[in-house]
Parts: sequence; C-alpha cells; structure tokens
Amino acid sequence: MSRRTIVAGLAMAATFTVTTVPGAAAEQVAVKFPSAKFPLGPRSAPTKTMTAVAPGIDLYDVKAGSATDGYTVTVLMPSGRDYGTRATAEARVAEVEAAGETASLQKVIRPQVADAPAQEIYMVRVGLWSFKDKAEADKTAKKLKEAGLKVKTDYLGDDGLKTTGPWNVKVVMIDARTFRGSYAASLGTSVAKRETVSAMAKAQGAIAAINGGFFNIHTAKELRGEPVGASVVAGRLLSEAVPGRSAVVLRGRTARITELKSAVTAVSQDGARAPVAGVNRAAATDELVLYTEEYGAKTPANGGADVVLDAAGKVVGVRASGYAVPKGGRVLHGSGAAADWLAEHAVEGGSVQVLTKLTDLRTGKTIKLTPDLHVVAGGVGLVRNGRTKITAKRDGHDSVNMILRRHPRTLLGTTRNGSLILATIDGRKPGITVGASFTEAAQLMRWLGATQAINLDGGGSTAMVVGKKVVNQPADGRERAVGDALLVLPPR
Repeated sequence: MSRRTIVAGLAMAATFTVTTVPGAAAEQVAVKFPSAKFPLGPRSAPTKTMTAVAPGIDLYDVKAGSATDGYTVTVLMPSGRDYGTRATAEARVAEVEAAGETASLQKVIRPQVADAPAQEIYMVRVGLWSFKDKAEADKTAKKLKEAGLKVKTDYLGDDGLKTTGPWNVKVVMIDARTFRGSYAASLGTSVAKRETVSAMAKAQGAIAAINGGFFNIHTAKELRGEPVGASVVAGRLLSEAVPGRSAVVLRGRTARITELKSAVTAVSQDGARAPVAGVNRAAATDELVLYTEEYGAKTPANGGADVVLDAAGKVVGVRASGYAVPKGGRVLHGSGAAADWLAEHAVEGGSVQVLTKLTDLRTGKTIKLTPDLHVVAGGVGLVRNGRTKITAKRDGHDSVNMILRRHPRTLLGTTRNGSLILATIDGRKPGITVGASFTEAAQLMRWLGATQAINLDGGGSTAMVVGKKVVNQPADGRERAVGDALLVLPPR
C-alpha cells in the first residue's frame, strides 16, 4: 500500500557547520537559516549544524537555552486534574496545611487562542527544589500521599510558563526551487495497524519522514492506527475528514495547508441515495460505513450486514458482517437503519456507486482524487498567512494540557515560494529539552520562515527519520508505532 508525505522548505542564511551524508550531492543548495536569535526563552543565539541530505534538502540540528528549572509538588484536584477553580484550589491548600506542609496558590492564565478565550485556572504547589534535588521533592510528595492527598512531583519546565529551556530541535528544509522528488502519505501496511515512521520510510525508500496526524486511541486496540481526520493515499480516500480540521494536501512536489470537508454517498442502481458516515473506522448503530481493502481488519461483527462491491461498483456479495474486505473490493457495512437500506437497495448482481467528494474549505473548490494526490490530517492550525492563528478548539485540542503545557511537537510549515519546513521539538526530558506549547510552536515556525504551519501529532509520537535513521530523541525512549507518516521521496 502507498504512503504519506508532506514537505515545504525555506530560504534562509547564517553561519553553520556543514557535513555531508553519503549519497548527497556535491553541490549544495543555498538555503537560508534565520540569522535572528532563537525565538523562545532568553532569545539567545542557537547552536546549529547543517547536514546536506540530498539536492534541495538540508537537515539542521538546533540547540538553544539552558536548564535552570527545578521541581515542585503539585496537588491534584478532586477531578484528577492538576488545576481547578479558585474555590477548589483553596480547599486543597487547607488540606495540605492540615497535613503539616505549606502550600502556595498559583493563578495561571491559559492564553487565548484564535477560537477559544483565555482561561483562568488555579494550581496548588508545595515547595521548590533545584534540579539536582528531585529526591527531596519526591519525599514531600510521599508524605502528602500518606496523608491521603493525591499529588505528583512536577518539573517546572513542563508548565508552559517562563523558562530558559533548553530546546533540542531538528529541522528539515526542502527548497522548492531545487527539490525534484515528491511527497506522499503513508498509513503503512493497513489503516488499522500502527507502525513506526522508520518502517514506513524504509518501505518506500524515503529520503526523510516525520510522523503524521493524530490517530484514534479511543477505539478497539486492533484499530488504533486509524487517522483522526482526512487521509488520502494515492487518490484514495481512506479516512473521512473532520469538517474544518487542518490538513496538508500534497500533489507531486507541492504541499499546501488548508481545511477540508469530505462527503461520501452511496447511490444504488434504483437511484436511492444514502450518506456514508465514515470510511475505515468503527461503525455506530444506524451508520453506513465504507471499508476499503487497505483497512486491514474485519468489518464490525455487530449483527449488521455487509455488501461487497467490486472495483466497478457491482454487488458481488451480500453477507453477515464480521469478515475481511476482499482484495480489490470494497464493503458497505450497515447496522440498524443502514442495514435496512442495504437490504432494500443493494441486491446481489445489482450495483451501488460510491461517490466521494473532497472540498478545500479555504477556496471552496473540489479537490480531484487523482493518483498523485495525498492528504494528511493535521492536528492544530498554528500559523496562517504569516500570523499566529492557533485553532485549538476547532481542531479538538483546546485543553490546558494541549495549549499551555510543553510537550514534544512535530510541526509542518510552508513558505511563500512553496518550500516545506518539517520540524521536531523534543521534550519531556528534564534538563535536556523541554518541548513547546502551541504558542511557542507557532513562534518557532514563524522564526523558521513559515507563512502557514500546523501541529501534527506529538508527545511520544514525535519522530523524524533522515537517511534511515531516527534523528530526534523520542520521548518514550524509542520510536512509537503511529497511525501515519509524511514521506519525502526521491525522484522516480
């Protein structure tokens, strides 16, 4: 099965160390790296090393900041969160003092984003220890737990408030003027299965790759490779869009960021029409869902019905559900009212056409599903037309944890001349690298020259592969299997 990719490079300049990986062209592309100071923390000059990867593709290893943050103990609220209302937090302060410790009430403002207002929250903290004294913080946490309080030891660099870093960033810049390869999306061997970025990159011989968008962790374990949002691989819609969610549309060596809407309709031989609610995902009662051969799992065994279609839309079988999708075929599955529709309109030997429409919401135009088209659903819009525009609520990530806290991030941006920037910010490694908030991620991409940028999946999923090697430091200590990847392919 084919794979996914996105790329957009950038024109930039400064002083860097240059090395060359085996196979890279002797003549290097003149790409510019920002001469301005690193945009996060104390605005210091970063250290950077540039490696020429292939014609038009350069890798930058960027380090900035220093470790000055220490540890505290955070008291959890009855909800299990580490923040709450002022009244709830004040009640927790009293409980801490009853346990013989002194607590501080900390007011925090989760910043306003483009589609969600600022939020005032309160945290309860006990003590402050230097980085080397974490064991002392753990002792206090243990004492409070023994008193019946739920607490955790917190590294302050993760808070999303003021920090000096450090940051460990990897950046791949792909110059639209000289790059002659192409971009593709990959779901690995199937939609349902998760795979590592390096495995997907190796299967397609990619020059470079990063993890793609968010995948569904709230479905059955064997289906958790399913993308949350639009997925198109080689012109085939393999996952429906979440209306309005940010995505990257790839065609050949071009990439653009936009918002999408998809519509899938089943039309029977007798002219009856029914909306198809989803593609290659778990089905709810009364839903009609389309399964393609790329699904890699059985249709739901929920007492519903399956109608098996060949490539031309001919109904070649009507069966109970709970079986694999035949090679070269598709299956329309329905339960409840959807099963009734299939029974009435999809008879064996007849036909059902599946009409698929993908719409670019920025232009209002239909995107043609041709073999050179690939789409990767993003996570959160960060930069639009050169300005910070964080669409956290629209993209389903408007929580304090996602907006304010620092996490590892995988970022993608495009420049005015159509180049692509791929970046990873490692995090969750106290004293080594702190990650970034959404606001910081947007600042970084604007600094790198992106006029459009989005946040892909992050956390333990963040991974960048260059030349068959994982070049960043995944937060889990090893590569995590993910739903999809963005691949940069060599000229064919």
